[in-house]
Amino acid sequence: MTAESVDERYMRMALDWARRGSGRTSPNPMVGAVLVRNGQVIATGYHRRAGDDHAEIVALKSAGRRARGATLYLNLEPCDHLGRTPPCTRALIQAGIKRVVAGMVDPNPLVSGRGIRRLRRAGIAVQVGVLRAECRALNEAFISYIARRRPFVIAKLAASLDGKIATATGNSQWITGKEARAFVHSMRNQVDAVMVGVETVFADNPRLTCRIPGGRDPWRVVVDPHLRISTNAQVLRQAGPAKTLLIAGSKASSKKASQLQRLGAEVWFFRAPAGALPLRSVLARLARAGVMSVMIEGGATTVGKALAQGIVDKVQFFYAPIIVGADGKSMVAPLGIRRVSSALRMKRPDIKRIGQDFLFSAYL
Repeated sequence: MTAESVDERYMRMALDWARRGSGRTSPNPMVGAVLVRNGQVIATGYHRRAGDDHAEIVALKSAGRRARGATLYLNLEPCDHLGRTPPCTRALIQAGIKRVVAGMVDPNPLVSGRGIRRLRRAGIAVQVGVLRAECRALNEAFISYIARRRPFVIAKLAASLDGKIATATGNSQWITGKEARAFVHSMRNQVDAVMVGVETVFADNPRLTCRIPGGRDPWRVVVDPHLRISTNAQVLRQAGPAKTLLIAGSKASSKKASQLQRLGAEVWFFRAPAGALPLRSVLARLARAGVMSVMIEGGATTVGKALAQGIVDKVQFFYAPIIVGADGKSMVAPLGIRRVSSALRMKRPDIKRIGQDFLFSAYL
């Protein structure tokens, strides 16, 4: 086995550990660490949530004195600044780590190469870039958050093969099978917030919760320019720490807003020129609240507006092996595109089967 393949094997292990923090580390990245000495894994760790020990510190505490002379694998460059926790580079140097293999440089300007330089000045061998693409994909939301100061946005829809999300009568339950619906709950477990339009609340009365063992609920965001939502809507009746936010236009009823706030929801007002809420401004405010990822779950109007305003980073469309017909409801509202050459082009498309359905994923 070559040295490179050994490094890849342990980096994949670090990535597996990092994923355990999925949906819980914001606004920090997901990081996993593996300590190896004499060809044996002596300790592992991952970052559980913001404010807790970073992955490498968890691994160092587990290894104790055995860490001296070991190689550390982690998917992201160690930090070299004082935040909620002390610099990890200092702990690595003091522990006598011999070599560090990092999957990628931290895009955070507070780190961005400083940790690597600090370790090298201390005589620690550092290699960067092992499984870089996989490491970047894992923390694509964090990279977006750091680079653009806005959440990474996923547009998720479930449709028939002919692109319909409901029949002519509005019936949509269930287009996809139980496996795909369970997968959506795992997606909710990984994102910081889910967003729907008020029409979806009217049609489906969703809870927007994560119903898998050990899962946690994301924030629930309802785009409702005129605050038409019913005070009996299920989305307003969910217990737990996850917030419910109503995104309203500046002219929406203050009386209705007070009713919703008494139910525990927050109402955010935005100026809506020409009647369209500025979703970029909504995302910027969510970012200031520490939200790194948002999944737009519908409906056609909200997804259409998000695409038209250019805020969607990734699409995840589930297709069921059924045909509804032209009188069904289309999955995306009109975008005003007149020529195929002007259509939105997807990048890095991928298709996988989930139960009887197919998941199409791509980037914009």
